Amino acid sequence: MCTRFVFNGVDTITGFNFDIDLSVWTHTVVTEKNRFYIGIKMPDNKYHSFHGVNKNGNVGTLLYVHGNENAAYRKDENCYTISALTENFIKGEVSFEEALNIVQEREIIYAPDASMQAMLSDKNGRVLIIEPGIGYKYEQKEFSLITNYSVLSPETTKPYIVSGDTRYEAAKELLEAYDKKFSVSDACKVLKSVCQKGLWATRVSFVYSALQNKVYYVLNNDFDNISEFQL
Repeated sequence: MCTRFVFNGVDTITGFNFDIDLSVWTHTVVTEKNRFYIGIKMPDNKYHSFHGVNKNGNVGTLLYVHGNENAAYRKDENCYTISALTENFIKGEVSFEEALNIVQEREIIYAPDASMQAMLSDKNGRVLIIEPGIGYKYEQKEFSLITNYSVLSPETTKPYIVSGDTRYEAAKELLEAYDKKFSVSDACKVLKSVCQKGLWATRVSFVYSALQNKVYYVLNNDFDNISEFQL
């Protein structure tokens, strides 16, 4: 369970809540010279960057979604997994333009072990929402928002909405009320308002300011203690 948004105002600001079951996944925050990311430990025993920010302004995040058979993993040279695309984008190996070309020319599928959708964005506030098996959406508007349900074909994931899960509606209402002066502090308030508790609690929250080229991040919903990382 996760929440991700991009707000285009005086600054282009991204916010992300990383919600995860600790009994299933091992994670850590990684800060490198050109990259900030939430590392997810995979079977190769390495921490992969499926949620993070590159110094060039690329921000990529994967969000769990109930799968559809059209995007099932298979070995096909015309296919590109959503996890590989997102990680390559965060690494800076794929530009926004290249990512757009990839979703236009190749079939985007799930990784072998999980069904995920993605939001990719750049420092100019361009956003690419990718839902394997459904399609993609390119936009550059006041704000973009996604959680763990389809925004391109809502009826496909509507049956799987968790009772009481109003993260999308709550965040949307808050974002609609802000003006062009939307700040890092405002982004933190939005993330705090939709953070989760319990088994799938929010473990890491981060906000990225394109103007400052800086990441602000919080561990375990402790918004009184915000760390900073200059890219």
